[in-house]
Amino acid sequence: MPKEKFYVTTSIVYANAKPHIGFALELAQADAIARWQRLLGKDVYFLTGTDEHGIKIYNAAKEAGKDPQAFVDENAAAVRQLLEKLNISKTDFIRTTDRKRHWPAAQKMWELLQNNGDVERGHYAGYYSVTDEAYITKTEYESGEYAGKKVIELKEDNYLFKLDRYKQQLKNVIGRTLSIIPAHRAEETLNFLEAGPSEISFSRPKDRLPWGIPVPGDDSQVMYVWCDALTNYVSALGYPDDPDGKYKKYWPADLHVIGKDILRFHAIFWPAMLMGAKLALPKEILVHGHILAEGKKMSKSVGNVIDPIELIDKWGADAVRYYLLREIPTTEDGDYSGTRFVEVYNSALANDLGNLLSRTLAMAHQYLDGVVPTPTQSEINISFAYEGLIKNQMDMFNLSRVLENIWERAVSWQNQYIDSTKPWQLAKDGDEKLKEVLYNLLENMRHLSIMLYPFLPETSDKICKQLGLEPINPDNFDFAKETEWGGLPAGHKLGQSEILFPKQEDK
Repeated sequence: MPKEKFYVTTSIVYANAKPHIGFALELAQADAIARWQRLLGKDVYFLTGTDEHGIKIYNAAKEAGKDPQAFVDENAAAVRQLLEKLNISKTDFIRTTDRKRHWPAAQKMWELLQNNGDVERGHYAGYYSVTDEAYITKTEYESGEYAGKKVIELKEDNYLFKLDRYKQQLKNVIGRTLSIIPAHRAEETLNFLEAGPSEISFSRPKDRLPWGIPVPGDDSQVMYVWCDALTNYVSALGYPDDPDGKYKKYWPADLHVIGKDILRFHAIFWPAMLMGAKLALPKEILVHGHILAEGKKMSKSVGNVIDPIELIDKWGADAVRYYLLREIPTTEDGDYSGTRFVEVYNSALANDLGNLLSRTLAMAHQYLDGVVPTPTQSEINISFAYEGLIKNQMDMFNLSRVLENIWERAVSWQNQYIDSTKPWQLAKDGDEKLKEVLYNLLENMRHLSIMLYPFLPETSDKICKQLGLEPINPDNFDFAKETEWGGLPAGHKLGQSEILFPKQEDK
């Protein structure tokens, strides 16, 4: 029987600079979801990539004295480096400068929309944020939302997409068949749809934007970001020719993971394009907030931008993943603080988790010669943790709450269990209950390796190794069987104890 598919994507990060910590958050969120879905036995396709066209990239390349393609090659390589260092289990990586994989899909999308009467040559007159490379409404400009950014009044001939043709259909699906998490983002989307433009600029003159995908049949224009970048979600699957059957198998996307600043593009423009092209709509959109630096917006001019690669090199991938997934609320803005990072690392990772594994293994080796005892009837009901505290929250993509529950239900519980049962005293008294207690502790560590796998995969592997088990392989993981209590066999030889997270003052 074929596996149920699950197609998850991040946005494609703009390749005008090295990736920032906000994109690391998005990657970590999508990766935790992808790994969890694999544990459930699903056939997961996990896509990320780079958005490599646009005037900001073209100008940045000129300022750096580099060819635009060489410039984006460097930044795309930096994104790939982040993927590797952050231990991201992506299936595919798409680049919008890929003329073989991406351009045919973008040009096919354009042709379908043009043939449908959705795209026509016209004249744009309005406001344009040079800083964001975005057309903005008069209301947005006058509200002060773009204060401090370079905004100009723009008049130019280009192609326009008739968004108003799909407004009613969009109202019918947003928050319903197209679910947006959290729910207030759906309301925000509907409000913008009501007050937003009736048409959107779909191209730019080549003399103003020389770096992009040519408009089919018009050499004087290149595609603006909507038809270019958003089409990556189908181009990566082989659309339109679908030589490997991936598009037929995986589309529509089950989940887009994006930041709040590009919500309208994914919840309005992209679905409207798909409606015009007669393609299926994505099912859900998970919207995360921004990361602040000690309460302030990150800015190169202020000098408070956090380089995720430097952070990983300093603390390790799992420590960074833990902070991003636990300390940053999944769907809201969160704060990064170097001081708070050290506190979290020492308290949650070094003390709570690392010390827990260390003393559990130490007692098993000291009192049982490193051999798992025969399990006895236990009052522990670990299934409740999976169903009530993990699975239900993962179904809602509430990642920070899941980690909070794991620490409360499995990590803190086990530390309290050690303190209350006092295995060292049981050993001194020769009490047979020692074997039951130690079995419960070891088996709970096995369950912890499963619970942590989506979030801290390297730590999960290390726990398995110290228990003398093979690392979790989601391709042959039987969720129902592996999450039963009592899976650690009696007589099994444990591995050697190693420190997971050495306590640090500050690196």
